[in-house]
Amino acid sequence: MAHLPYKIEHTCVNKKKIFNDPVYGFITISSELIFDIIEHPYFQRLRRIKQLGLTDFVYPGALHTRFHHAMGAMHLMSITLDNLRSKGHEISHDEYEACQVAILLHDIGHGPFSHALEFSLLKGIRHEHISLQLMEYFNKAFNGQLSLAISIFTNQYERRFFHQLVSSQLDIDRLDYLQRDSLFTGVSEGTIGADRIIKMLDIKDDQIVVEEKGIYSVENFLSARRLMYWQVYLHKATVSAEKMLIMLIQRAKYLVSQGEQLFATPALQVFLIHDVSLQGIQENQEFLRAFASLDDTDIWAAVKIWSHHPDRILSALSCMLLERRLFRVILSNDKFEKRLVEELRQAISETYAIIPKDVKYFLACGSMSNAAYIAGGQNINILTKKGAVIDVAQASDLPNIKAMSKIVKKFYICWPKHIKIAKEVLS
Repeated sequence: MAHLPYKIEHTCVNKKKIFNDPVYGFITISSELIFDIIEHPYFQRLRRIKQLGLTDFVYPGALHTRFHHAMGAMHLMSITLDNLRSKGHEISHDEYEACQVAILLHDIGHGPFSHALEFSLLKGIRHEHISLQLMEYFNKAFNGQLSLAISIFTNQYERRFFHQLVSSQLDIDRLDYLQRDSLFTGVSEGTIGADRIIKMLDIKDDQIVVEEKGIYSVENFLSARRLMYWQVYLHKATVSAEKMLIMLIQRAKYLVSQGEQLFATPALQVFLIHDVSLQGIQENQEFLRAFASLDDTDIWAAVKIWSHHPDRILSALSCMLLERRLFRVILSNDKFEKRLVEELRQAISETYAIIPKDVKYFLACGSMSNAAYIAGGQNINILTKKGAVIDVAQASDLPNIKAMSKIVKKFYICWPKHIKIAKEVLS
């Protein structure tokens, strides 16, 4: 795939830019390196990837992008570092900039529709791994200026608290996305007091801690996160839309593997033809370049064309997505009985006149879990007035946090709504 080299030529440009963000107001670009990263086509691609994937099928206002989130997280990182400096902690200019870069690029490895296609277009690769590969690319493009940011991102830097700000159970990433997603979805229960939490952060023994007087803000943060997962991120209609999109891509990849010629943009074509692994991306820069030009528009363009394809499965799924005819979803605290699954398999096979092995494109079963806080490991630590550091879940007067540390698991099954089965099978 032909790809023009990117040249960094901004010598006459004013790089002290200001962005007007709907959540925080004005965001200032504090260094030329950050400006150049933001201007790079690989970062600009984030403007074309929605933060919440297909969640706008449920909440029409959820149209904000990964670009919004990255900029907002960088802004919150600046405020956090300024606060820590004000408490007497020494943070050098290089460390300050590296933390901003690390959080700015922490999600650059997301593919189309964010989490929706994370394991479909690529073979078992988490977006964090792609983020690291792209950060390594930027480091070469900018003559090693991202080395410290990469060290912080991978938790290799000697001052460990910096990594906790980028990735932990109370990190800058979560502080931004909860506020932002709450605003754009209109789900007010997700509102958190990020400003107060940031003001309460401190450092003790190279660990991020929260001053004791901020404990109720942390409780609100964890409660909001739990509610946002059930009401937004794991909303059953969102689950339905994402499963349909995954099935659609799987069908497209199958058809291509059988020699079928499908319309696709050059970038999408790469991932329909190849089962790209992390090792493949590390060894073949063409795969990384293709991924770095892939966004939501590649998928929607293909879906519109595929809706007229002679393959009935591909066209049916495409039309359903375009017209928002989502699968029916049932949630349960227990696994679904085999009788229900078999009944649905039979009904789908007969309705669409397809062979049993193709039923998988119209029937999805699985589970999803929600834990606002996982005790142990990377704790959220509270600094008491006596100078002791304790896990927030162990705070004696906060039983809610102990309850929220329990993992809640639900099972789901979804299939086309027009396919009916006996009510007694569902009960």
